[in-house]
Amino acid sequence: MDNSIQMLSEKASLIASKNTWIDGLAIEQLVASSNLLNMSKVVGMPDLHPGQGHPIGAAFLSTKMFYPALIGSDIGCGMALWQTEISIAKLSIDKLTRRIGDIDQPAEPHKYKLGTLGGGNHFAELQKVSKIYNEQQFSELQLNAKHLFLLVHTGSRGLGHGILQQYMDEFGEQGLTANSLAANSYLARHDNALAFAKLNRQTVAARVLDNLHTAGQEILNVPHNFLESISWQGESHFLHRKGASPSTAGIVIIPGSRGDYSYLVKPLANEDLLYSIAHGAGRKWRRADCKAKLENRYDSNEMMRTKLGSRVICDDRDLVYEEAPQAYKSIDSVIESMQQANLIEVIAQLTPVLTYKTKGG
Repeated sequence: MDNSIQMLSEKASLIASKNTWIDGLAIEQLVASSNLLNMSKVVGMPDLHPGQGHPIGAAFLSTKMFYPALIGSDIGCGMALWQTEISIAKLSIDKLTRRIGDIDQPAEPHKYKLGTLGGGNHFAELQKVSKIYNEQQFSELQLNAKHLFLLVHTGSRGLGHGILQQYMDEFGEQGLTANSLAANSYLARHDNALAFAKLNRQTVAARVLDNLHTAGQEILNVPHNFLESISWQGESHFLHRKGASPSTAGIVIIPGSRGDYSYLVKPLANEDLLYSIAHGAGRKWRRADCKAKLENRYDSNEMMRTKLGSRVICDDRDLVYEEAPQAYKSIDSVIESMQQANLIEVIAQLTPVLTYKTKGG
């Protein structure tokens, strides 16, 4: 077994190289989750970090029942990537910043805020290819390194939140037995939220592309918070992913922080590691600690620039600090861990150009 794959207990594994920082609380939460009733296996990804009771950046496999709390409130949250027609040769960040506008308001009067990013770590980001590792695969995808890409990270907004809240009010942390009325009701609503989240990313992208007066081609649209039924070791199981991208859905993009690279990768499916890979860099600092750590060193205007030369649009001053690059792990350490575990083949590296968080306070 590769040295980046660690066995924490009989049912819990962790993918992390010696260069990957992992919070001890996240490991405790991962092992605790493996002890839930009818849990068969859990795997922590290299972006593992603590969540509310259960860790983020992990896959959880159960039989006979499933746990909505392991999916969380942002059902269907994921990453989607578009190839734009914006030429890098004619790139003007000032012009892009002016044109991108305000996409904080829903695209239409909609109960669940369709076409909006939301807060937290969600974003829309223009990126450029900085390195191609696999020319053949890049070419087969018919991508153009001379044009910018648009990456959108968001989910099901108020819809997913309402689904989990109703479930928690009625059942708390307990799981739902397969084929029960409650389980079937949750699954139907889960699938609806999954579809809404995909549409939401597409709607956000359409609004951004329209504001920038360009067209775009969708390259991928992959969730990382969802539940699916799979056959594992010949038996029917439920696979929960919370901040873990599937290795069975084609090409995936794994972003770093707003001041770090993103990587376009080809996942390599692995049953023992629950057909999953990391979904991003993963937090290193808790949100509540970020402002105190950074505001005496950097003013908010300085936080609008990154070491890679990119810019940030974020008018929420607290969020500027909460989402600072320093608050996240190095994406290279996450990629290294998965390469050592033979989980991915890297196709290309992308560099942020302009990251949109919010125009609102």
